[in-house]
Amino acid sequence: MSETLPPCPACACEYTYEMGELLVCPECAHEWSPAEEAEAAAENVVKDAVGNVLADGDTVSIVKTMKVKGSPQDLKIGTKVRNIRLISPVNGHDIDAKVDGFGPMKLKSSIVKKA
Repeated sequence: MSETLPPCPACACEYTYEMGELLVCPECAHEWSPAEEAEAAAENVVKDAVGNVLADGDTVSIVKTMKVKGSPQDLKIGTKVRNIRLISPVNGHDIDAKVDGFGPMKLKSSIVKKA
């Protein structure tokens, strides 16, 4: 039974081969370790304030009241935020969402809890 190897992460070539502990791409000569690739994928996991893993489309609630820059009212504890989108972090903010009464904003995963 033949084991299929993952495609090259640099150029997506399907013809990768094993060389010792590394995988090698014959087209672009990229070498990588499957263990390092799995570690990098695990680092991209976004967790909420209590350690639950978040995903696109989740509903979360705010765990602490916070001031919103440019708004006269605060974002209150318990506010529900539906249909979140995970983004690559921008100044520590890794969630893009539309909050009722406030509009679109970026949130930190450390101030939300999965509902």
